[in-house]
Amino acid sequence: MTLAAGHGFLSPTGTEIAFLLVGVVTLGAAVITVTTRQLVHAALWLVVALGGIAVEYLLLTAEFIAWVQVLIYVGSVVVLLLFGLMLTKAPIGRSPDADSGNRPAALAVAVAAAAALVWVVVDAFRTTWIDLDGPVQGSTRVTGEMLFRNWVLPFEALSVLLLAALVGAIVLSRKGDSGAEGKR
Repeated sequence: MTLAAGHGFLSPTGTEIAFLLVGVVTLGAAVITVTTRQLVHAALWLVVALGGIAVEYLLLTAEFIAWVQVLIYVGSVVVLLLFGLMLTKAPIGRSPDADSGNRPAALAVAVAAAAALVWVVVDAFRTTWIDLDGPVQGSTRVTGEMLFRNWVLPFEALSVLLLAALVGAIVLSRKGDSGAEGKR
């Protein structure tokens, strides 16, 4: 009796099992991020969700994209979010303002958006085949050339937007302190 050389759908490899487990943890962290009523906890669960996505990229052997995910999203965006929370004097504990009571409507919109996204992606790539014998498409060189040739302007616009958000948070936090400066 000989064993088949390849593996099929019903015999996943360790990488595929790890991918599935990390995906479940990432999905759980994302759900907790949007359902918690504590803003700081939401930011910390966002770190877990974004870190899980970086691990998924590592499992897909896209190391460059994984490190970009860690540096830009986990490092910069979440730190900016936490600074914004601190500078605007957002409540640390439970916040009654964090829940508007529209959870059923929000859930319906989220499910509809997810279904539409899955349908569009499946429809767009239904007949797409990847040539595994051709040149490597996800290498650092190809990805870098694509980013710096076609996507420089959106990245710069995003950096200006994040800077404006940070400056806006600082201005909002200073408005309440203007009376204290006049008394000195």
